[in-house]
Amino acid sequence: PMQQSYIENILRNNKGKRVTVYATFPDSGDWKDKKFNGTIEQAGRDHLILRDPENGHWYLILMIYLNYVEFDEKINYNDPNI
Repeated sequence: PMQQSYIENILRNNKGKRVTVYATFPDSGDWKDKKFNGTIEQAGRDHLILRDPENGHWYLILMIYLNYVEFDEKINYNDPNI
């Protein structure tokens, strides 16, 4: 069966791809806007896990802070309406 077009499903369908994630943390005094670079490792309903192969860091980003995702290559997006 076809999955619905939720963000976590789109991210999950693009596991292993390099991305730049833009997030905003409104309650932070040190940094409000942050950019993360890495490879999509996992995506869930409320989170995204990235791995940065350049520095070895892993990031767990909550979806509530996610602004948008920029892909370095074509997105896998299976929607029969497109």
